[in-house]
Amino acid sequence: MELSSISNRNAVGPRTPSVDAAGQSRHLSKAEQFRNLLNSNKLEFLMEAHNGLSAKIVEEAGFLGIWASGLSISAALGVRDSNEASWTQVLDVAEFMSDATNIPILLDGDTGYGNFNNVRRLVRKLEQRDIAAVCMEDKIFPKTNSFLNGDTQKLACKDEFAGKIKAAKDSQTDPNFSVVARLEGFITGCPLEDTLERADAYYSAGADALLVHSKMKNADEIALFVENWDRPCPLVIVPTTYADTPTDFFRSLGISVGIWANHTMRSSITAMQNVCREIKESESVAGLNGSIAPLGEVFRLQDTEELSQAEKRYLPASNDSNGSNGSLSSNGSNGNGALHHDGPNASNGSNGAVALNGSNVASRR
Repeated sequence: MELSSISNRNAVGPRTPSVDAAGQSRHLSKAEQFRNLLNSNKLEFLMEAHNGLSAKIVEEAGFLGIWASGLSISAALGVRDSNEASWTQVLDVAEFMSDATNIPILLDGDTGYGNFNNVRRLVRKLEQRDIAAVCMEDKIFPKTNSFLNGDTQKLACKDEFAGKIKAAKDSQTDPNFSVVARLEGFITGCPLEDTLERADAYYSAGADALLVHSKMKNADEIALFVENWDRPCPLVIVPTTYADTPTDFFRSLGISVGIWANHTMRSSITAMQNVCREIKESESVAGLNGSIAPLGEVFRLQDTEELSQAEKRYLPASNDSNGSNGSLSSNGSNGNGALHHDGPNASNGSNGAVALNGSNVASRR
């Protein structure tokens, strides 16, 4: 089959316009933004994040959406990717990520954390936290990471998992909230025919997109699925093991969304290991200033400037101790004990203030 015909078959239409019926521009909700990514006429990408800080970094890098990875969140919590972190603990992390960013999040919802009833509650709680979408995989609870002993993993009953998809769609109150069904057939060694049968069942149950997962070193299974799939449904892939496949090949297949699924977590592990090793060996941090983020960058990512402006708006203007002590200042003008932050090149304030310049923190007397 020609690649052009494959691409055309999987196309699902242009982006939703960001204007209302009266022709006025309006703000798109996160759920609308994600739906637009699914329905884009070009290949879009999500980047993994696992906490509020990494989510903010992903957004600042220019990505239009975030993959809240179950593997990365569990790793950041110091537990295995086997549902050892409870679904409410994952939800708490996702809430911090959502609060820190303005772009949509697709939550890695594992197997849905139980049966259809657990899924219904999950969807309601995700919508309350402004999470745009959830992805669920058709394996049994507790899940096992797809790259660990895949051939020994068991798939869920097809009809039971389709019921979870239907329950999720029936439970959403935002019509733009999206449910992505993740196909684990290739991971467990199932034949193409079985994977296609499951895909059809999940699509018929209401899935807004299908994530076709593969652990091969090439994208042959992805291409084989696309060649034999004839429904107008967005397809999502995770090119972790087949990372050497050119991105243009995914475009030629008509893939809607690619997920870079664990790379901020993996890169942070390497960085922390290297820094800890260097400090342990040298018993000093003197040589690190050029290779780690200055404190000023940390405070910028935390948006301390917003708090400084809020203090000016809401705190009394008095210079007495009740009105000024302990306040946060971006210009060093407040009274004793103020916290000064003028960005990476901030200078020391007066009266024992703390200067947030990434390298020089004055001790408060």
